Amino acid sequence: MLSSIMEQPAVVVRGLTRTFGDVVAVQGIDLTVESGRFFGFLGPNGAGKSTTIKMLTGLLAPTSGTIQIAGFDLATQGIEAKRLIGVVPEGMALFGRLTGFEYLRFVGRMYGMPATQASERAEELLQFMQLSDEPNKLVTDYSHGMQRKLALAAAVIHGPRILFLDEPFEGVDAVAAGTLKKMLLKMIDGGVTIFLTTHVLEIVEALCSHVAIIDKGSLVASGSIEELRRGVTRADGERLTLEQIFIRIVGAENAVSTKELSWLR
Repeated sequence: MLSSIMEQPAVVVRGLTRTFGDVVAVQGIDLTVESGRFFGFLGPNGAGKSTTIKMLTGLLAPTSGTIQIAGFDLATQGIEAKRLIGVVPEGMALFGRLTGFEYLRFVGRMYGMPATQASERAEELLQFMQLSDEPNKLVTDYSHGMQRKLALAAAVIHGPRILFLDEPFEGVDAVAAGTLKKMLLKMIDGGVTIFLTTHVLEIVEALCSHVAIIDKGSLVASGSIEELRRGVTRADGERLTLEQIFIRIVGAENAVSTKELSWLR
């Protein structure tokens, strides 16, 4: 079963569209993410990144189009697909009146793990995330960074084959972020596919092998970082950073204004 899953592309999207009334948030996206890749999904604010991730993880139904997760059609085989994925969503959606241990054990049990295994993994993850010092502390009393780490722990407790991360490093201190990056790279070595969206392009450049860029709901670029570099050149031949590539592809109208504020002159 696992080998057949690994042979399938992790994500296949065709004609994916989502509208909210007259607003088209995502428009006709075609995208394939091969299994085992660390994939970055980029775009300016309001481009449709979080809406796309919500559709890919079954949290939001598409207006039209198809989604396959490891060969399973998300519309008709949702349970099979969702067993294979882990998600750190934009809003985290944690249960604040539970302790960290109780929350992780609950998530493990919801994925069908035996009680003993769920408890063992919960303890291990809390220690790994450096969240075990105050075992009776409620999640609602965690700092934002602690909640981010707990959300990531919950996303991996069942050993997913595809991990969707929406701004996973937001509010996480540098030491913890380094630990989490090492964990994610270890998962990639084990064949897990990671689908990451973040505004920190340095993280994407350091971790991801392939990226896609969405702007105004449409996919405007997709491929390896080196392929994108070859498609966007500088007159002097200097190697472009991912940030420079991103700005050139998205266009000047989304770039930061260079106009000065009158009261800062």
